[in-house]
Amino acid sequence: MARAIWKGAISFGLVHIPVSLNTAVRTERVDFDWLDKRSMEPVGYKRVNKVTGKEIDKAHIVKGVEYEKGRYVVISEEEIRKARPEATQTIDIFSFVDSGEIPLQQFDTPYYLSPDRRGGKVYALLRETLESTGKVALATVVLHTRQHLALLRSLEDALVMITLRWPEEVRDLASLELDKSVTDSKLDKRELDMARKLVQDMSGPWTPDEYHDAFRQTILDLVEEKASKGKIETVDKGEGAPAEKGADIIDLTELLKRSLGGKAKAKKPAAKRPRKAS
Repeated sequence: MARAIWKGAISFGLVHIPVSLNTAVRTERVDFDWLDKRSMEPVGYKRVNKVTGKEIDKAHIVKGVEYEKGRYVVISEEEIRKARPEATQTIDIFSFVDSGEIPLQQFDTPYYLSPDRRGGKVYALLRETLESTGKVALATVVLHTRQHLALLRSLEDALVMITLRWPEEVRDLASLELDKSVTDSKLDKRELDMARKLVQDMSGPWTPDEYHDAFRQTILDLVEEKASKGKIETVDKGEGAPAEKGADIIDLTELLKRSLGGKAKAKKPAAKRPRKAS
């Protein structure tokens, strides 16, 4: 079983469902590190002033946000720390919407949710409720000091959480500027019938075991071939950061009645103030 990357609870109304968050995907790309071919030592990035071309000390670097073209507002590290959302260790559900209502371009990263600390029954209750109503839950969650918009939905016997892109991060389809050759196209029936026939002829079941990244496999085969010939160089690498510590949260199914009676509801994510146009 994969190691949990986060522990907390799903919260809706007055009900808390203790859960663990597990990654549902993994990146299988090939990482190419920079090395000095003369010594096989790692090569890092320099802090360089883009105007003078000179390397500068870290102590002289500040962070700025471009307010207008060529004009920046400097933000201190303390101000950045204060602006970061508090890690509440909860997935706060604030609404339920129809499962097909959220556009595909909003979807970001999927995660598996597993019940934690005897929370299986309430976990199953939420899963079955979402499945039977055709709804998904909208929620906010803080991961790695950043607040995310997310949805929760059922997937066979499990619950999954998919982080969503904030609306201002998604470009409107109108930005494509599609002309009438696309939006008001007069399609020939014979051509359309042939295209449908081609789709039918090429149709088949979803077989993920047959789909592979050919570039990655070619590189890995090349690495294996060179390694088998002893062409290996030793390079020191650092170690990763420790995992986050979870929070102790108790689940109480009786709170469902109290939630319905008091109409308890989590707050929607605060609307962001518009930034001045540059």
